[in-house]
Amino acid sequence: MVALAANLVIAVAKAVGGLAASSPALLSEAAHSVADSLNEVFLLAALRRSRRPADRRHPFGYGKERFFWSLLAAVGIFVMGGCFSFYQGVEALRSGSEEDLDGYVAGLVVLGVALLAEGGSLLRALYQVRGQGGLGSGLRDPALRTVVAEDGTAVVGVTLAIVGMVLHMITGQAVWEASASLAIGALLVYVAFRLGRDARDQLIGEAADPRASDRIRELLCEQPEIDSVEALFTMKTGLDTALVAARVDLVPGMDSERVEKVAVRIKRSIAREVPEADQIFLDVTERGDPEAREAWESPAATGERGGA
Repeated sequence: MVALAANLVIAVAKAVGGLAASSPALLSEAAHSVADSLNEVFLLAALRRSRRPADRRHPFGYGKERFFWSLLAAVGIFVMGGCFSFYQGVEALRSGSEEDLDGYVAGLVVLGVALLAEGGSLLRALYQVRGQGGLGSGLRDPALRTVVAEDGTAVVGVTLAIVGMVLHMITGQAVWEASASLAIGALLVYVAFRLGRDARDQLIGEAADPRASDRIRELLCEQPEIDSVEALFTMKTGLDTALVAARVDLVPGMDSERVEKVAVRIKRSIAREVPEADQIFLDVTERGDPEAREAWESPAATGERGGA
């Protein structure tokens, strides 16, 4: 919410200042702020929609909504911010830019205010990251990670725009400001690529945290009724939820009733020790079974076999 309020005010100020000064760098920053404002709306929608409970149509919940809207935010940064900045830079190099000292002074004032506002928003986001466990745990939230990336990029982008405009005023050469616009565009494209790649990995089925997976394997191996763990697969279904599927070989001589009780106890133990494991499936198999061996050696085959 802080980032959205800051970006809306700054976008209007940058657009007015950029049009008054005919500054490509300032107009690039205006496009950047418009993209950021739209992205904050996407992220607010992600926070609200991802909290919906599971239903019949989506039995694993709506946790991946955060990843989807974060992907849209990355696309917005790329198209509205990066591409427009490249356009402004190339256009300035091709046609040049008329120097208007009064307009540029007003533009620099706007950028100075924007730098303070973006810096304040970044500090607020970093404070929230710290409150959620620091850079490691706090940045797991794609919405918060996107806000931090946007605000950090905005601070760097405003600084580049200020440097480009000042050098343009001193030298009278529009190439400095055009170069600033191109640099802002390259920065936005890189940030959009990194955010989009992270969202893509989570959407297509990223594994749970390695520490959580290791802990689940340890718990399974500690059970006296389990002879061996043939395969273990995890997948994030939301920010703090994950699906767990394990193929285990039980000790011989257990009847069906005992197998059922053991499975229930194991699931409860995993859910207690690893809170993010909210969907747990155990597939009881035999190590000597050729079909089980084939499935164990080929993770892709797990989609064809159901868990009990």
